[in-house]
Amino acid sequence: MTGIVADPLRILVATDHYPPHIGGAQIQSLTLAHELRRRGHDVAVATVWQNGIPSLENDNGTPVYRLRQMRTLPQVAQNRPQHHQPPFPDPVTTWQLRKVLDEFRPDIVHSYGWISYSCAAALVGRDTPLIITSRDYAYGCPKRTLMYKDGTECSGPALAKCLDCASAHYGRAKGWTAALGVLGSRPLLRRKTTAIHSISSYVQEMVRRDFLDDRETASGDRNSVIHDVVGNAPSTVERRAGTGNTADRLRELPEGPFMLFVGALRRVKGIEQLLAAYQLLESPPPLVLIGTIEPDTPTSFPPGVQVLTNFPHEAVMEAWGRCTFGVLPSLWAEPFGTVVCEAMSRGRPVVATKPGGHTDMVIDGETGILVDRGNVEALAAAMQRLLDDAAERERLGEAARVRAKQFTVDVSLPRIERLYEETLARKTRG
Repeated sequence: MTGIVADPLRILVATDHYPPHIGGAQIQSLTLAHELRRRGHDVAVATVWQNGIPSLENDNGTPVYRLRQMRTLPQVAQNRPQHHQPPFPDPVTTWQLRKVLDEFRPDIVHSYGWISYSCAAALVGRDTPLIITSRDYAYGCPKRTLMYKDGTECSGPALAKCLDCASAHYGRAKGWTAALGVLGSRPLLRRKTTAIHSISSYVQEMVRRDFLDDRETASGDRNSVIHDVVGNAPSTVERRAGTGNTADRLRELPEGPFMLFVGALRRVKGIEQLLAAYQLLESPPPLVLIGTIEPDTPTSFPPGVQVLTNFPHEAVMEAWGRCTFGVLPSLWAEPFGTVVCEAMSRGRPVVATKPGGHTDMVIDGETGILVDRGNVEALAAAMQRLLDDAAERERLGEAARVRAKQFTVDVSLPRIERLYEETLARKTRG
């Protein structure tokens, strides 16, 4: 085995998101589990149960426990497209996690998302270290976005404010449950958390502010930045999702130059601003949007815009290599933005937004262009600049390719193993 840890570990990866559903969080959770196993560790996954999927699966040698909640017990479970973990210690999930802990006996529990609250409850009375990954703002924001109901950036959690904002987003019943769950469950999770893995410098700052409440003595050196990794998702993800043959889908791309956006076609991703900026460009090539249709997806698109859905991840990576440049103009502060790094890894410059995790990857004017989120005119100007200057595109793209090497499995996984080693050493000293 390569890496820092001298001996193989037994690691339980607990996560809100895991295939067959496809998304950045799902790919990262699966990549973590598979790569840890490839490096010699004994790994199991605990995740949210979904309709029609067995409670225990074997994912290429990795056992995957799919855990139910109170609302997904056999007597009450509804046939939903996707179930999500609640933001509090669910009694059913906690009970099932304790059974998994007894059976698998992990050295470390590494958790991401709201399932972390149930992990903390399941670990009460046990000394197994808990590492939580902060891949978004779920430990401080009931909406997980840090965006207030009027679209402005949130200054941090407060009971009345969170109740009001979450109610506007989810409806009163679910909103109050989410707000009270997140704010009320933080003390237990803080107490049981041994280390925190933040995926960007911006996320680290928000975790310190909104989850640790600026408790420097509580956080110490345990809130570490380890970036997410870039790479093709394992083929099992795509087979389970049934997204189609890669070669057939690639024929849907324009034959000539095109600009590319990849992600959910949502307002929070800046879709409306992107379409407005596209219409300001002079003689632009096609704009290709690869992503998922959401309730707030625009119902019509300007001429020259092509929408592609259910696109295999392998084909997405090929599309990055074929496009002229990428445009990813999120309105919210992206925690990291894996698609930005995917584009950079294929030698393509990206127009991205600040603040947020994009700034860990894109150095303005060196590896891409950063604009203030929501600024349509600045977005259009950056896009026009790259369209008009081929030499600039090539210079930025090559620098982007070099920088993207910092966000690979071979860089990030040894750092995660080092975090495991330090966590276990802290447990021994304690």
